Amino acid sequence: PEGRISTYDEFRECVLPRVAALGYNAVQLMAIMEHSYYASFGYQVTSFFAPSSRYGTPAQLQRLVDAAHARGIRVLLDLVHSHASKNTADGLNELDGSDTHYFHAPPRGVHAGWDSRLFDYANFETLRFLL
Repeated sequence: PEGRISTYDEFRECVLPRVAALGYNAVQLMAIMEHSYYASFGYQVTSFFAPSSRYGTPAQLQRLVDAAHARGIRVLLDLVHSHASKNTADGLNELDGSDTHYFHAPPRGVHAGWDSRLFDYANFETLRFLL
C-alpha cells in the first residue's frame, strides 16, 4: 500500500472495470462532499455543494460517473444531510455568530459520537439550505 488516497481517475480506470466484470450494476461513492477531517469518513461535511477535492477535480468526478454510466453502472452518491462539521473556520457552525442558525442548540445539536453538529430540520433556513 502506498499510504495515500486514490483519485477519481484511479477509481474510473482500475475499479470500474472490475465492478463491471463482476456483474454489479451500481456503486455507492461515500465521503463525496468536501470534509476537513479524513478520519470522519466524510461525515464532518464542510462544503455541501462541492465534491471532495482530495480525490481530484469536479471534472474528474464527472468523467468517473460518465464512465460508470457507459458501462451500465448506476452511481449512488452518499450525501450527508444529518450533521456537519463543528468547525467555525471552514464550516457552517456559528456562521451567523450563533450556534443555532442551522443546528439545534447544544446539547441536542451536538453529535458526540461524530464530534459534529446536528441540523434542525424544523428551521426553515436549514431546509432551504439543504434542499
